Amino acid sequence: MMFDPLYLVLALPGLLLGFYAQFKVKRTFERFAQVALARGYTGAQIAEAILRTEGITGVRIEPSDGFLSDHYDPSARALRLSPDVFHGRSVSAAGVAAHEVGHAIQHARAYPMLGLRSAIVPVLGITSKLAMPAIMVGFFLASMGRTGFGPQLVLLGIGLFAVTVFFQLVTLPVEFDASRRALLAIEHGGLVTRSELDGARSVLSAAALTYVAAAVASLLQLLYFVLRYSAMRGRDQQ
Repeated sequence: MMFDPLYLVLALPGLLLGFYAQFKVKRTFERFAQVALARGYTGAQIAEAILRTEGITGVRIEPSDGFLSDHYDPSARALRLSPDVFHGRSVSAAGVAAHEVGHAIQHARAYPMLGLRSAIVPVLGITSKLAMPAIMVGFFLASMGRTGFGPQLVLLGIGLFAVTVFFQLVTLPVEFDASRRALLAIEHGGLVTRSELDGARSVLSAAALTYVAAAVASLLQLLYFVLRYSAMRGRDQQ
C-alpha cells in the first residue's frame, strides 16, 4: 500500500499534519517553559489548588517519567505529571497541569463523553490489534483469488478499525472540554496573570492540534480502506 498512489494521496496530509502538530506542541511547550509564573507555583501545586477549589478529594498527584507523559487515570483516580510539569514553575507547567485536572473535574462531574471514551478503551485494546492484520490478510487473499473469504475479512477489519476512528472522534470533545475547564480554573482561581493565561491557552491549543491530527489521519486511512474495498468488490462483480 505504500506504493499505492491513492494511499499516498490520502495518508500524506494526515502524516504531515501529525508531524506539524508534534513540532508545534514541542516548540510551544519549550517556549513557555522559559516563562516563569509570577506567583511561583509548580505544576503540582497548581493541580492541588484547582482540586481543592473544585472540592474534589481522593485524587493523587504523582510524578511520572517521560516528556509530556502527563495524564489522568480515572480508574486509579491519579493525576500523573511529567517532571517538567510536576516540578516546573512555568506557564507551560501550569497549562498542562490544569488541563489534566480538567479531566479529573470531568470524572468528578460525570462528564458523559469522558465516560464514553473510558468505556471504549477496553474494546479498543482488542480491535486495534486485530484490525490491520485482518485488512492486510483479507487483501492478500483477495489478490490470490479468494474472492469470498478475502473481502469478508477486509470488511471485518474495516469495522474493527472504525472503532479506532470513533475513539479518536470522541477524544476531541473530551480534550477540548478539559482545556476549557483548565483555563477557567486557573483564571478564576487567580493562579496566573492575564499574560500567563494567554500563554497557557497557546500551550493547550498546540496540544489540541495533536488530537485533531490523529483524528484526521485515522479518518483518511479509514476512507482509503473503504475505497479499496469498494474497488475490489467492483472488480469481483464484473
